[in-house]
Amino acid sequence: MPKEYELIEHTADLGIRVKAKDLKELFRNAGLAMFEIMAEPAQIDDKQKPKTKKVIIKQKADNLDGLFVNWLNELLSLSATKELIFCDFKIKKLDKNSLEVEAEAESLDKYKVNTEIKAATYHQLKIEKIDSRWQAEVIFDV
Repeated sequence: MPKEYELIEHTADLGIRVKAKDLKELFRNAGLAMFEIMAEPAQIDDKQKPKTKKVIIKQKADNLDGLFVNWLNELLSLSATKELIFCDFKIKKLDKNSLEVEAEAESLDKYKVNTEIKAATYHQLKIEKIDSRWQAEVIFDV
């Protein structure tokens, strides 16, 4: 499956452009892209298949931009405090002001961390519908 994101050149930070067929997929793809950039699975044998943990995430914001940044920053916060890497997301509810997600995560010790992302920023944030697809651009503080 082709990647639904690409890296964006940025001087001191790291940016991505994420594409999707709808808003739910856009939020999911952004979360997956962020963790794919941050970490890769460590080499483990098949007998040690990582156990996943389900985490319910709820966010509210005044608008879609705020919700998108809050979502990514909440993932980063949970990842850091609970030592988890998120590997999948089921978006249960999404509108312009609120989000509810059932996330799957694995223990950080099953991963090799490549890039530490400190935060998603509002700097050059862009979320737009282009023809029938959605696209978001976000810059991360690394």
